[in-house]
Amino acid sequence: MGRKYDLAIFDMDGTLTKCNSSWAFILNEFGKDNKEAYDAFVNGEIDEVEFMRRDIALWKEAKPDVSIRDIMKMIVHLPLVDGIQETVAALHYNGIQCAICSGGIDLAAKMIADEYNFDYYIADSLVHDENGLLTGEGVQNIDLRDKGSAAMKIIEQFGTKPERTITIGNSYGDVPMFKISGMSIAFNPLDEEYTAASADHVVRSENISEILEFVFELQDGI
Repeated sequence: MGRKYDLAIFDMDGTLTKCNSSWAFILNEFGKDNKEAYDAFVNGEIDEVEFMRRDIALWKEAKPDVSIRDIMKMIVHLPLVDGIQETVAALHYNGIQCAICSGGIDLAAKMIADEYNFDYYIADSLVHDENGLLTGEGVQNIDLRDKGSAAMKIIEQFGTKPERTITIGNSYGDVPMFKISGMSIAFNPLDEEYTAASADHVVRSENISEILEFVFELQDGI
């Protein structure tokens, strides 16, 4: 009997990283806080593009000539959870491809994807000019209110089906991915009543490889 799953889609911020937002991580590096913009976004007063714009404005307030190179230098210090390499290697060994689907910064997603051999990543990106200076705009590649649609596009791109896909995330924004996948795992969920309750399994650990217990427990023929 063949394997049950072909694809694993991971959230990034708070799932592969120890911090819940790569955007907030950069803000913290600049000594800034985005609580006002965060509250406005959660309350539906601003959209995701404006949310990114306000974050970048705070970066530029701290360093008017902030460049993509500056952000990359900070991103390399992003704290990651333990066990990513082991997890991706084990999934690959069993024929399961791995993707990152995140509303975080794509520089972080690329760094993680390159270092740990993920097969694909998609996240929001920063606009910069020919000299690498940030313009103040971001590009929304993921709709935080509907990550299920982004996950479906990844599933189609890999030529598989929702029921043959595993999704892993930590927050309410990941629940739309949970709902369309064959197996969903809430990894260190931020809330019990929605995120944890919406997942098939819940894992609380500093090491993401502990999700493998559920993945391979239900694998056929492995």
